[in-house]
Amino acid sequence: MNDRKLRTLAVEDMTLLDAAAELTALAAEIAAHDRAYHQNDAPTVSDAEYDALRRRNDAIEARFPDLVRPDSPSRRVGTPVAAGFEKVVHAKPMLSLGNAFSADDVREFLARIRRFLNLPETEPLEIVAEPKIDGLSVSLRYEDGRLVQGATRGDGAAGENITANLRTLDDIPNRISAEAVPAVFEVRGEVYMSRADFAALNVRQQERGGKIFANPRNAAAGSLRQLDAGITAERPLRMFAYAWGEVSRLPAKSQGEFLELLRTWGFRTNPLVRVCSGVDGLLAQYADMESQRATLDYDIDGMVYKVNRLDWQERLGFVSRAPRWAIAHKFSAEQAETVLNKIDIQVGRTGVLTPVAHLEPVTVGGVVVSRATLHNEDEIARKDVREGDRVIVQRAGDVIPQVVAAIDDEAHRQRPRFVFPDHCPQCGSLAVREEGEVARRCTGGLICPAQAVERLKHFVSRDAFDIEGLGGKHIEAFWKDGLVKTPADIFRLPEKAEEIVEREGWGQQSVRNLARALTERRTISLERLIYALGIPQVGRATARLLARHYGTLEGWRTAMTAAREPDSEIHRDLINIDGIGPAVAGDILAFIAETHNAEVLDDLERVLTVEPFRAPATQASAVAGKTVVFTGTLETMTRSEAKARAEALGAKVAGSVSKNTDFVVVGADAGSKARKAEELGVRTLSEAEWRELTG
Repeated sequence: MNDRKLRTLAVEDMTLLDAAAELTALAAEIAAHDRAYHQNDAPTVSDAEYDALRRRNDAIEARFPDLVRPDSPSRRVGTPVAAGFEKVVHAKPMLSLGNAFSADDVREFLARIRRFLNLPETEPLEIVAEPKIDGLSVSLRYEDGRLVQGATRGDGAAGENITANLRTLDDIPNRISAEAVPAVFEVRGEVYMSRADFAALNVRQQERGGKIFANPRNAAAGSLRQLDAGITAERPLRMFAYAWGEVSRLPAKSQGEFLELLRTWGFRTNPLVRVCSGVDGLLAQYADMESQRATLDYDIDGMVYKVNRLDWQERLGFVSRAPRWAIAHKFSAEQAETVLNKIDIQVGRTGVLTPVAHLEPVTVGGVVVSRATLHNEDEIARKDVREGDRVIVQRAGDVIPQVVAAIDDEAHRQRPRFVFPDHCPQCGSLAVREEGEVARRCTGGLICPAQAVERLKHFVSRDAFDIEGLGGKHIEAFWKDGLVKTPADIFRLPEKAEEIVEREGWGQQSVRNLARALTERRTISLERLIYALGIPQVGRATARLLARHYGTLEGWRTAMTAAREPDSEIHRDLINIDGIGPAVAGDILAFIAETHNAEVLDDLERVLTVEPFRAPATQASAVAGKTVVFTGTLETMTRSEAKARAEALGAKVAGSVSKNTDFVVVGADAGSKARKAEELGVRTLSEAEWRELTG
């Protein structure tokens, strides 16, 4: 069965071979979309269609659990710190949330919680439902009741120190006088701007000849991230508090009780928060909030559901992307009708040809949209979108524009169908589509200017080096004129200051600012460097796994070179990393094997200081830094809970036993892993011994 027919095949009709092939295709396609969104800041599919791919992947895995791939999207979190702000490392990461888009998604969320905690259906499961504010996430650190630091979310691990700006908000107390306040108390919340205040601000901006903001969220973010706190003080910002980060003592037993404490301590919390029981209660609250959405004086784009009991939240813990005990239920997207004037083909850094619709500008959800993604040639064929058509456009998740459908009228039927090119529009090389892939790729490689430029754009993108003052248009211009050809050339730009200062749009001050930004970025963490390299299938989470496992750039490079021998212990160690697996490992090793990539890394080592990986602080434990394998059936906890607990204590959880394994926890009906541990002399523990060891 070809990949196009396979994509339309219902999950319940799949054979084992069908499912394996589709999971392979989905892993590659979703990984490509992840790279486009997180690395290039240029998504090639809408949120809704991306989420549809992930839901299909999850559905197949649920029916065929033995086929879950090591590189599965189910196993794989903003913007980095900008120049001009001090970096703040979050004591507890500020993670994102998983998404639900349907009633079935919400039911499955509740079912997963019951499975993880092994809760019977008769056990009450209370969920707190709160409106999802469309604003900027911040963290407030109080010590002995005094506000000592405020920061943005940033990339989840580190944010920007904006303490002075946050002190200007009336909703944020500078001091909490209550006796019950913990000695260390980190409050998290969402800073936003009301619709009325946003409209008034834009009127003032227009009168002054200042920047006009597109929406309240952009206005709030721009106002809060001012180097001059006086400007922030003039802007009408508000904040809803809703969570905590680091605390010396948690002063509540439930989410609802915690919110009530925040109110009594002087914080503003959302009055529309409700404690619900069961899926029917959650869906009723969702429907009520969606009906009120247009009447609220602030923007919301969905609901957030959180397990009410905090002890259950602790047991549920986190996955790499999000907490297990919370999920965001998005509202449906807004739509509008317009004309598709032209379909353009863009070439990404991996050679993927992506169609983009150029639209007659139309307002969707308060934002003017003139371009939208068409994803790939299969989607163009499936929707039968043609140049000149009237089309329905929506902003999926209220963010990314997408073409939903063409209006099937007489004029549409008379227009010629769009023919997807089989040669690269940039370099003329053949564009091929491999078996099992939805993407068509240019075969030109580094001779293709689009790929070379896109790789450099990715290198300076926000989740990679994030060099202020050096955007995509600058990279294109510098590459075209020969100023930048490799990543390391970027850091040599100050040597060409006299040439740059003569260019249009540049001056002495902007060149000095660029030099300063480059100096600041010469020191980079290992995980961000690995991510910046743009290795296929290596997103932020995978880059962090590699950095954590190998520690230093030298350690990682040495191991990857040695791991090219497929029968080596080092190769087995790589694919044994939970979340890597053979497919991802293959892409990493293929990247390292390329001579020009090794030369790029050598050159970067000459101009950069790469910091070793620093794991977030965890409580002292006997298993911190140890590698653990679980096998057999556990009785007092589920396997998922055991793994989450081990990782929370600083252990590494592996999928198979090797000589590098420290502990094998043996449950009932253990099989080959227990025997392998005995053969290798690896220490085995019963479930009771493991619980005693980990406290």
